[in-house]
Amino acid sequence: MPWGAGGGGGGPTQGRGAPQYPSPHPPPPAPKVELLLDVSGSMRARDIDGESRMSAAKQAFNEVLDATPEEVQLGIRTLGANYPGDDRKTGCKDTAQLYPVGTLDRTEAKTAVATLSPTGWTPIGPALLKAADDLQGGEGTRRIVLISDGEDTCQPLDPCQVAREIAAKGIDLTIDTLGLVPNLKVSRQLSCIAEATGGTYTSVEHKEQLSDRVNQLVDRAADPVVKPVAVQGADSCTAAPAVKSGIYTDREEFAQHRWYRVEVAPGKELRASVSIAADRQVNPDYGVLLRAVTTHGREIVRGESAGNGRTDVVSTGLRYPKAESDDDGAPAEVVCLQVSNSFSAASGVKTTPGLPLELTVDVVDGPDQASDVASFGLGRGWWLLGALVLTGFLAGLLWGWISRWRFSVWRTN
Repeated sequence: MPWGAGGGGGGPTQGRGAPQYPSPHPPPPAPKVELLLDVSGSMRARDIDGESRMSAAKQAFNEVLDATPEEVQLGIRTLGANYPGDDRKTGCKDTAQLYPVGTLDRTEAKTAVATLSPTGWTPIGPALLKAADDLQGGEGTRRIVLISDGEDTCQPLDPCQVAREIAAKGIDLTIDTLGLVPNLKVSRQLSCIAEATGGTYTSVEHKEQLSDRVNQLVDRAADPVVKPVAVQGADSCTAAPAVKSGIYTDREEFAQHRWYRVEVAPGKELRASVSIAADRQVNPDYGVLLRAVTTHGREIVRGESAGNGRTDVVSTGLRYPKAESDDDGAPAEVVCLQVSNSFSAASGVKTTPGLPLELTVDVVDGPDQASDVASFGLGRGWWLLGALVLTGFLAGLLWGWISRWRFSVWRTN
């Protein structure tokens, strides 16, 4: 309550309770998210867990609306929802705001979503321009989540170029895209849209996957913004750039190795993950390897993952807890991170520039009584190897004893 409030000059303690003063740290601006849904005629197709694409999208939206954080201002825009005719000029203007960006009324938003029915064209470019306008004003982060099952049908307004123009405006706006059809042309276009603004592209084939991914993206809007830092990995550990906790972007040639260096103090734990995106046509069966190595070349721990041509991004990670030291002045250990991939380009596909790479590094307080896995060379793998060898040895002894006993019984009989 302001000084003197209460009608009669009662001073700062007039009225109920203690005086209320403005907070010295005002709350951060509210993040804004707009869900941009393709409602074109092709959304009638029944190929997502036996249901139509539209039905899967509606279910995902209802779950997302229930889980949206209170601090997020959310809106919904459609494309291709209202014009069923064949006139291209009219069809390419068919985008409308179904629910305005603002404080969320979950019941009202769900009611609006329930009215949608697959109808018309796929004007992705025009819809992106309108969605960017919907998110204007204020200083908070802005995110568009585009869900579509087809290519834009309103060329020459290229949606990828539209995304580049939005990014060039300098506003803090990210476009994430989700494709409901594992189609090469669709994935290329949606990947290009996302990459232009630093967003992500995800290919979706199941209802649960769609709900989970949209929820993740809406939740991410409420998190503090961490912008990736461009870095160029080296071809050896000795020449590798030093990185700290953060998110880094790089490009890696096909079947190439990239090296980075990070310091891990005693009592800390290194957590690292890497994702490599197939932003062009690649041969099936590929993998990504992330290794933590000492400066002497001894492997500490590794993480690896494989793909089979149905995934657009392959990710893996590792954890390395550095044990406490009895010496308070013990220096930090330099750990070398090696990123490798086994992608190969399809016939006629350019191999340059390299594939987009995102490296996340986090050095946090380590667990209690952590052992220094670096001293074992292969990390915790030694313990597993030892257990397997011992188990095999004991099993062999037991089988040999049983065999001899059975043979003795047979001779006796």
